[in-house]
Amino acid sequence: MPTNILLILIDDLGWTDLACYGSAFYDTPNLDRLAGEGMLFTDAYSSCPVCSPTRASIMSGKYPARVGVTQYIPGHAIGRLQDVPYFHGLPIGEYSIARALGDGGYQTWHVGKWHLGGARTTPERHGFDVNIAGLGWGMPQNGYFSPYGMANLPDGEEGEYLTDRLTDEAIRLIEARDSNRPFFLNLAHYAVHIPIQPPPGLVDKYRQRAADMGLDKQDVIVEGEPFGCEHLHGERVLRRIRQSDAAYAAMVENLDANIGRVLVCLSEQGLDDNTLVLFTSDNGGLATSNRREGVPTSNAPLAEGKGWMYEGGTRVCQMARLPGMIEPGSVCRVPVTSTDLYPTFLEAACCLPRPDQHRDGVSLLPLFQGESTLARDAIFWHYPHYANQGGRPAGAVRRGDWKLIQHFEDDRLELFNLRDDEGETTDLAATHAGIVQELHGLLSAWQQEIEALIPEPNPDYRPPRLEPGIDPAEV
Repeated sequence: MPTNILLILIDDLGWTDLACYGSAFYDTPNLDRLAGEGMLFTDAYSSCPVCSPTRASIMSGKYPARVGVTQYIPGHAIGRLQDVPYFHGLPIGEYSIARALGDGGYQTWHVGKWHLGGARTTPERHGFDVNIAGLGWGMPQNGYFSPYGMANLPDGEEGEYLTDRLTDEAIRLIEARDSNRPFFLNLAHYAVHIPIQPPPGLVDKYRQRAADMGLDKQDVIVEGEPFGCEHLHGERVLRRIRQSDAAYAAMVENLDANIGRVLVCLSEQGLDDNTLVLFTSDNGGLATSNRREGVPTSNAPLAEGKGWMYEGGTRVCQMARLPGMIEPGSVCRVPVTSTDLYPTFLEAACCLPRPDQHRDGVSLLPLFQGESTLARDAIFWHYPHYANQGGRPAGAVRRGDWKLIQHFEDDRLELFNLRDDEGETTDLAATHAGIVQELHGLLSAWQQEIEALIPEPNPDYRPPRLEPGIDPAEV
């Protein structure tokens, strides 16, 4: 029997939101155990700092700029630069990983968040046999408690919790599967995206923990520079510098418990040894906002978070388990990204590769088998938009330990050595001109090759009226 594939895709989970990645505030015993039973990736990346583009890259095996989905759907914001056009759904012409696996004999199921377009670009139209709760929305329509208001998820009893319910649905599919065929389950939880609505019973635990750690008496949110997008002019970026939000912590622990339930189901069904479990997130944690309640976590020591081109926006938790291939407790430090999942799943399924489709991905199976390199020179990002979280249009490239960020507003270049400075605190561009030139050339050539759209100046831009204490250079 070919290998079953379980992709667990979490929404807005930060790189340090799990205990196995260094969190001292959140309890995640099931995911910690998954890491111990498989491989933990220290340098895994989402292909974009926001959700829809990363999801498009997972489904297509292509960078978001190549597939034409570069912004969350339907985002729109302008500032010094105009917005650039992008598809408001995963184009039907893309031969998705679900379709490829389905054509290879797999049962294909989607449970949870889709956010890749509405009626014309549903999971069903992209090759999934079953779609439960996958809509064009990027967050739960009515929040995390039933009634949900979702056309393809019947309401449960009043007060039923969405993360629990989606887990129930995933378990039901596994238990009712055709045992003569392998399955691909895309379990894409809406958690831990806003609104921050935890289930009852856990919040008090984390309030007490915050008090025990002295965090309840600290102001862990700091005020920064003004926003760059026009609709938030006059407001400043707020940043959380410590993990201490009890409600968010409760959502994380509930998510962990539900993933534990799915793993128990695999074990009870005798599927552990023949199922690739891959866990990851669509972007970094939500660590910046214009509202105090909109910054539930911190990605420290990484800089910034969702919506930003810095590490906090794109470096994500990722782990994989496949007994007999992946050494338990192994750690992989090779940079990998979302586009790699498509060819990885094909190879794990013993399906023929489709290099014209997954042209920006590399199979991770060599890493699973203990290799220490991949046949790839660099990883690229392109986010030519303003983010609601404060991030501004930018592109980036990472090769080896070096990362270059190009800021599109002023074409400023920043250079960081991530081996020595994973928090991107020291810009080395002024002292390493040769590396800057080399990486900028690499990034520019890639942008031309994939026909990446670069935002143009906004002729109607009106700078915000400066408040006392605002440095004009900040705006």
